[in-house]
Amino acid sequence: MLTDIETFQETVTASGLPPVLSGRHDSGRFRASVHARNLGFLKLIELTTPEGECFRDARCARAGDEELWQIDLMTRGRAHVEQGRGSADLGPADLVLIDPTRPARFASTASTHVTMLVPRLELRLRAGDVARLVGVRIKGDRGPGALVSSLARDMARSLAGFRASEADRSAAAVAELISVALEAQLGDVRPSPDMALRDRIVGYIEARLSDWDLTPAKIAAAHHIAVRRLHKLFEDQPLTVAALIRRRRLERCRADLARSDQRVAAVATRWGFTDPAHFSRLFKATYGYNASALTSNNRARTVKAPAARPGEDGGEHSREG
Repeated sequence: MLTDIETFQETVTASGLPPVLSGRHDSGRFRASVHARNLGFLKLIELTTPEGECFRDARCARAGDEELWQIDLMTRGRAHVEQGRGSADLGPADLVLIDPTRPARFASTASTHVTMLVPRLELRLRAGDVARLVGVRIKGDRGPGALVSSLARDMARSLAGFRASEADRSAAAVAELISVALEAQLGDVRPSPDMALRDRIVGYIEARLSDWDLTPAKIAAAHHIAVRRLHKLFEDQPLTVAALIRRRRLERCRADLARSDQRVAAVATRWGFTDPAHFSRLFKATYGYNASALTSNNRARTVKAPAARPGEDGGEHSREG
């Protein structure tokens, strides 16, 4: 339990949560706690705080925060959140989307809430949609919001027992549920022809990631549009067409390498990377570690696994299988 505001702020920042500045707290009765956990690319931070206020301004800017979205879930107490044109009064189970790079103000009763930090690339929010979503209450008692709320609350309690590949896949599933909840908040709007075409193109790309010749020109031809028109469809998206192909191929490679001891070059080739050296540099630049580290970990686990005793069945009976 933390008993002074300065230590609390330092602990919050160390946990990975974008920093905030204290506005109003009773320092003589300050009691707070911070618990951080990871699930693949997702980071969850559970905060218990006394009644008070805090805010975020330009002084809080931090390298890397522009790559994240912050989703806050109230689990106890009430809070008022302001960001941009949005103003949200939150009760237990409610959620709100926060942009960590923009000014925001928070006021709450004695409360507990769970913050999920999600890479922006995973939610694929359009700029126009962000302006309609930040600082707006997402009801956590019905529909997709209720599912995300319940899941985040349970995840904050325990995230033990995940292997690397399981954590990555689970994080992707949670991010997809968050996307569904955000889309539901925008309303049941009929997609424009451009959005529908872009969705078909993304599906086409996903189904052909292993094709070595998957290029913008080939994709445009398959959809009977010019390459220039293809690029225009993605100009308001987080990734260009080529970058999307590269990112999804890297994710497929990481997933394969995390659950096997296959050779890195073989996996890279399977997913369309023809130059092993280029793949290795790209993988390290994206994830911060070498691709070979995943296969080394798998081999180490295999070596440490106890051999079956004589007379025991050699089949697999693990509950994790």
